[in-house]
Amino acid sequence: MLDRRIQSMRGARLRKHADYQRVYREGRKHFSASMTYFFARRSSHPDQGPRVGLTAGRVLGKAVERNRIKRRMREAIRINLDRLTRDVDVVLHPRRSVLAADLRTLQTEIAKIFLAIESAVGGKEPLG
Repeated sequence: MLDRRIQSMRGARLRKHADYQRVYREGRKHFSASMTYFFARRSSHPDQGPRVGLTAGRVLGKAVERNRIKRRMREAIRINLDRLTRDVDVVLHPRRSVLAADLRTLQTEIAKIFLAIESAVGGKEPLG
């Protein structure tokens, strides 16, 4: 069962720059305690499930700190990914406070973000 969950994480990542740009352009921007997040419904490639992307710019610190932030974020996303059921692309911009945050607090915040996205996208089914 663990292998299947890891396998589903691989397909649940935003990889292309164009996908990030589409989310920024067509999506909505929201704020939480320790991150900013963008999300947009995906009309192309339906029924592939949600995809999540992370950004960690140099403003967050040196490479070691940025990588630690990304590892913590990926783990919190992995644990809560099943809360997203719609075809939606999500981009998360963590703040530096993620480094010092308790992992359980980070998981709870990601869970709230995913539930908010799910409810915001829920009423907007594509036509046709």
